[in-house]
Amino acid sequence: MPHRRIQDSRAVVTGASSGIGHALALELARQHARVLIVARREDRLLRLAEQISADGGQVEVVVGDITDAATRQEVLETVRSRFGGLDILVNNAGIGALGRFEDADPQRLRRIMEVNFFALVEMTRLALPLLKEGAKPITVNIGSILGHRGTPLNSEYCASKFAVEGFSQALRAELARYPIDVLVVSPGTTTTEFFDNVIERTGEPSWPEHAPVTAAQVARRTVRAIRSGRHEIIPYGWGKVLCWLNRLSPRLMDYVMARYA
Repeated sequence: MPHRRIQDSRAVVTGASSGIGHALALELARQHARVLIVARREDRLLRLAEQISADGGQVEVVVGDITDAATRQEVLETVRSRFGGLDILVNNAGIGALGRFEDADPQRLRRIMEVNFFALVEMTRLALPLLKEGAKPITVNIGSILGHRGTPLNSEYCASKFAVEGFSQALRAELARYPIDVLVVSPGTTTTEFFDNVIERTGEPSWPEHAPVTAAQVARRTVRAIRSGRHEIIPYGWGKVLCWLNRLSPRLMDYVMARYA
């Protein structure tokens, strides 16, 4: 028997205008969840909402920056008033930058942490009262394999995703009493616009490229993990290999990464 029903559940997906967030909103709606989508790009959100509605799904839209407290408050007020509560919170919004740490302005780290970590934390904090009243509630935090192994030219992004990993592990223990599940999704290379929209690019990684997975594949595996009550998934084969090698021989991985710094 599945751990959790997706049908009729009430979900919030942040960063839903593109990539994994977009695909997750579609997948949840296809499985008959009621979905509230939030991001800054209104035109894309409206197109996504039209697609969900055309397929017979229920969707609400909030346009805004998830780092803004007023946007977060609007999200929770809307999901309460429109859907009557919240069962699934997907913290997906994220940004990155490419380049050496020594060449970066301090604001690069602050901006990445604001979106990738602080907004996630504060969205979760605000959502907890609704989640406690939800049906088999779960928080889904989109992390990264770079939250398990740091790589050169991604120092700030790695730091933000390591923070998400640690926060999620601690939160999972604290929320077990309610119970509210916490799932961490740690994607690897995925066919999204992420690297086309980094906030700064002062360097380029030189390591070999491996075949990416699609955002839709990540979304399907994530929804399966939500249903089954998993704690973490790595929906990327090479990502699993990277994490396994790092646990087996971190010194070897340090040597390999230094070659590409």
